[in-house]
Amino acid sequence: MQRSTTVARLRLRLQARRAAAARRGFVGPAYDLAKKIMPKISPTEAAALNAGTIGFDKDIFSGNPSLQSLKDKYTVALSPDEQSFMDNEVEQLCTMLDDYQLTRDRDMPPEVWKFIREKKFLGMIIPKEYGGLGFSGHGHSQVVQKISTRSGSAAVTVMVPNSLGPGELLMRYGTEEQKDYFLPKLSTGELIPCFGLTGPRSGSDAASMPDGGKVCVVDGKLGVKATFKKRYITLAPVAGVVGLAFKCEDPDNLLGGVGEEGICVALLERDHPGLRIGARHDPLTASFMNGTVEGEEVFIPMECIVGGQERAGFGWNMLMDCLAEGRSISLPAMSVAAAKGAMGSVGAYARIRKQFKVPIAELEGVQEHLARLGSNAFIMTSSQHLVNSMINQHEQPAVISAIMKQQMTHRMRVCVNDAMDVLGGAGICNGPANFMANAYTAVPIAITVEGANTLTRSLIQYGQGLTRSHPHLLDIITSIQKGNDQAGFNSHLASIISHAVVNTGRSAGGVLFRSRMKGAGDTADYHESQLNRLAANFALCADISLTMGGQIKFAEALSGRYADVLSNLYLGYATLWYHSQHKHIEGVNEVMDYSLQNITADIEDAFFGIFANFPIRPAGWFMQATTFPLGRTYERPGDNQMKKVAQLVSTDNQFRELMQEGTFVHSDPTKDRIALLMATLPKAVKADAVLKACRKEKRSPTAAEQALIEEVEAAREEIIQVDSFERLGSEINEAAGWKAEDRPAFNDIYGTQQAASA
Repeated sequence: MQRSTTVARLRLRLQARRAAAARRGFVGPAYDLAKKIMPKISPTEAAALNAGTIGFDKDIFSGNPSLQSLKDKYTVALSPDEQSFMDNEVEQLCTMLDDYQLTRDRDMPPEVWKFIREKKFLGMIIPKEYGGLGFSGHGHSQVVQKISTRSGSAAVTVMVPNSLGPGELLMRYGTEEQKDYFLPKLSTGELIPCFGLTGPRSGSDAASMPDGGKVCVVDGKLGVKATFKKRYITLAPVAGVVGLAFKCEDPDNLLGGVGEEGICVALLERDHPGLRIGARHDPLTASFMNGTVEGEEVFIPMECIVGGQERAGFGWNMLMDCLAEGRSISLPAMSVAAAKGAMGSVGAYARIRKQFKVPIAELEGVQEHLARLGSNAFIMTSSQHLVNSMINQHEQPAVISAIMKQQMTHRMRVCVNDAMDVLGGAGICNGPANFMANAYTAVPIAITVEGANTLTRSLIQYGQGLTRSHPHLLDIITSIQKGNDQAGFNSHLASIISHAVVNTGRSAGGVLFRSRMKGAGDTADYHESQLNRLAANFALCADISLTMGGQIKFAEALSGRYADVLSNLYLGYATLWYHSQHKHIEGVNEVMDYSLQNITADIEDAFFGIFANFPIRPAGWFMQATTFPLGRTYERPGDNQMKKVAQLVSTDNQFRELMQEGTFVHSDPTKDRIALLMATLPKAVKADAVLKACRKEKRSPTAAEQALIEEVEAAREEIIQVDSFERLGSEINEAAGWKAEDRPAFNDIYGTQQAASA
C-alpha cells in the first residue's frame, strides 16, 4: 500500500513539473517557429490524411517492423465460391475472348457483354443480399488478374464497376432507398456504371475541379444546378448510371445546416435531363469504352446525392476512403497479370526459339531479361497477396495502396519491356500470334490513371505517409494547428525526439549486429536482418526530414527518394512473407535471394541520393555517418545468380507453376499461341536433352526420341512465324477486285497496271 502511494505521488509530481514547464514556456520559441513554418492542412488534405487505415506502414515508420507479426496476422486464400467462379465462369469468359479481334473492333461482341452481365461480373463486390456475388478483395483481384492475362480491355470493363465507383460508394454511404434501387441493377448489369471525376483542368489535382454550381430550389425541390465537363471516364459511352463528382456552393444558406458546401457525389441515370454521355475517347489501342460526361446547368436533386443531403459536401472524404482500398486491388491485379503472363510466355519462347544453334534462353543477354521477369513476377505476386490479405481483414491501407499502384504499374512496364526485348521481331508484328503487343501499348494507361505515377511517387507515398503513418507527427501537427496547445506540442516534440534517439541507436546497432553471412540454403533470415537495419535507418532519416518543416512537401525529388526507400521496404517484407509460405517449392529460395539483393541495393541507392541532396547539409552528413558509416554495403546479384533465375523462368519446374497460378491458358494449343508455347516447353526441354545425350554418346535417336524431336521442331516452326495480311488499313474497305498493285505507292512505276490493261 505504501509503495503504491509513493508511486502515485511521484506521478503527480512529474505531471506538475511538466505543467510548470509548459507554463514557463518550455521550448516556446520552437512552438512559435513550428507555427510559422508548418503550412495549414487544407480540408482536402485532411480528408486524404484521414482516409483509410494505417498498419504495417506505421510499423515501418516506427523503425521496428516485424516479419513475424506479418506471418502471424496475415494469410489469404480464395473462398470456395470464388475458386469455383475462377474455374468455371472466368475460364469460360477467357475462352470467349479474342483480344486481337477486340482491338480491331474496338468493342467486345454482344455475346461477351451478355455473359458478363448474366454471370454478375459487374457485381462481384456487391453483397449477395442485393443480388451480387459478395466476393472479397482477394477474390475480386484474382478474377481481374486472370481476365487480364487474356484481355486487358475486358479486364478493365469488369474492373471499373467493382473498383472506385457507384457500387462501392453506395455500399458505404448510400441511403437504404438508394441501395435498394441501384445495387440489384448494378449486380445484374441492368445498369452499367461509370464514375466522372477527372476533367480538363483537374487531372491528378482532382480536388481543384471547377465543375459544380449553386444550391437552389426548382419546382419545390432542393438541389444543385451544376455545370460539368468530365473526360477519360471509363465505361461512360455505355453507362446507364453516372457517379458524378462536383462542387456545390450555398450562398443563400438553403441547406439549412443539413450537409455543407464542398464536393458532392451524385448518381444520375443516363436519361437525366441535361446529361450528355456517349462520345468516345480512343485510349491508344485499348478497346474498353472510355469517353466524356458533360452538362450545363443540370439540376441535381438532393435525393441524387449519395447518402442524401446529409452527405452533401463530404464527397472528397468518401472518394478518398474508397480509393484507399480500390487502388490496392484493380491496377495491381492487372500489373501482376502482365508480369506473370510475360514471364510464362516469354520464358517458354526463349527456351523454344533458337539462334546460333542454341535456345536463346542460353544467351546471357537474354538471361538478364528473363531473370528480371522472374524476380519482378515474384515480388509483385508477394506484394499483391499481402495487401489483399490486409483488405480481407477490413483494413484500408491508404499509404500502402499508393505504393501498390505506383510500384506494380512501374514494374509491369519493366516486365513488358523485357518481354518485348526477348521476343524481338515476334513482338513488333501485330496480329493474333502477337501476345505482347496490346500489353505494350496499354502500359502508359496504367501508369497514368488512378494517380499518375510521377505524382504518386514524388508527393503521395512519402508526403502522405510521413504525416499519416509516423507514430507522432500527426499529433504534433494537430497541436500546431490549434495554435494554443504548447503543452501538447512539448509532449509530442519530446516523443519525436525520443523516437529519433531510439532509431539512432537501432541504426547504429544494425550496422554492428546485422547478419553478414548468408549461409547455405534459405537466406531469409539474412535478408530479414538487412531489412530490419534499413527500416531503422529509414525511420531515423524520416525524423530528420522533419527539420525541413513544410518544405518537404515541395522537395519532390527528395520526397521521391524517401518514397523509394519506403516502397521497397514494403516490397521486401512482402517478398519474405510470401516466401515463408512457399519456401518448400523448388527454385523459390533462389528467386527470393536474387529479388532481395536487388531490393536492398535499390534502397541503398535511394538513401545515398537522400544524403547527397538533403538541403540542410550537416543533417545529410549526420544521416550518412549514422546509417552507412562505412559507405555502401549492398551488392546486386552476380551473373551466376542471374543464370539460375533465368533457368527457372525458361524451364518446366515448380517455380514456374507457382507463378502461373491465377492465369489463363487456352485448352487448345492449336487455337492460341500462348497455349502452344506452354504445351511445347516441357517437350522442348526433353528434346534438347535427347540431342545432347545423342551427341555425348555418339548415337542416333531412337524412333520415339526422333518422333519427339520432330514434334518439337514442327511446333517451333509454327511458334516463330508472325502474322501477315493481304490487306491492312484502308485496303480492307476496298472493292473485291482490289489487288496489291493498286497501292498508291506503285503509281504504275513498274508498269504493272499498264501491263495488266494490255
